[in-house]
Amino acid sequence: MLVITLTFSQCKYFKKNKKQDGIELARVYDSYLYLEEVLEQMPQKLRGKDSANFVQNFAETWAKQQVVLLHAEKNLDDDQKDVEHDLESYRNALITYAFEKELVNQKLDTSVSNTEIEAYYNKNPQNFELKDNIIKVIYIKVKKNAPKINKLKEWYKSEKQVDKKPLEDYCHQFAENYFLEEDAWLLFDDLLKEIPIETYDKEQYLKNNRFIELTDSAHLYFVNIKGFKIKDSVSPLSFERDNIRNIILNKRKLTLIESMKTDVYNEALNKNEIEIKK
Repeated sequence: MLVITLTFSQCKYFKKNKKQDGIELARVYDSYLYLEEVLEQMPQKLRGKDSANFVQNFAETWAKQQVVLLHAEKNLDDDQKDVEHDLESYRNALITYAFEKELVNQKLDTSVSNTEIEAYYNKNPQNFELKDNIIKVIYIKVKKNAPKINKLKEWYKSEKQVDKKPLEDYCHQFAENYFLEEDAWLLFDDLLKEIPIETYDKEQYLKNNRFIELTDSAHLYFVNIKGFKIKDSVSPLSFERDNIRNIILNKRKLTLIESMKTDVYNEALNKNEIEIKK
């Protein structure tokens, strides 16, 4: 069953004068709601009982909003009820935003090179202080009865390229969860959600552990910490690349919008369309 929201309180539903024709559906003091107004809002697919319920709900919602509006009218002073300025400001803001959005869609250059990203990173290291510990890691979670555990222990520790394929194949077949993208940075806290590591000092734990093997009632966990960065240190570029790209694009967007404002203002000045009294 559909329930129409506060959009019903728009002025087109506040009827002060009673119509001579039309089917009157509801009245609140001297405001009237007519059936044809409700039918304009009714989804075409509704039939029978559903359409009757829609009309009933619509009328009840309209009546409640009318009562609240009239109550507000009685209890607010004239200054509080003067919303024309706010409405005009809101309309102007919406129109301006729509124009700026279309301008950005049409004109913004969204290509950001690695050179630009690296230059921004090197110029603004103070903006990339880590708030959390991050790690490069591979980890595997398997059931205790999984086969070839001894081989798994060899593979997950190995730095040899030849061992990466059998480790990947093993994980595809037997692991319940795993992560093998050893060049990607992850939040250490995200790993803690997957692996039952218990520590009160995360920084010291990272500094003192490389290969971690844990067990619980049903599973074995294998972790190889390939690298880490402690919070409050400078975040690595690879971890910040997407963030920097968004920063650069946002700066371009603001520059594009400000340039548009300056251009249209200067054009109006040159055409004597602007006069500022002094």
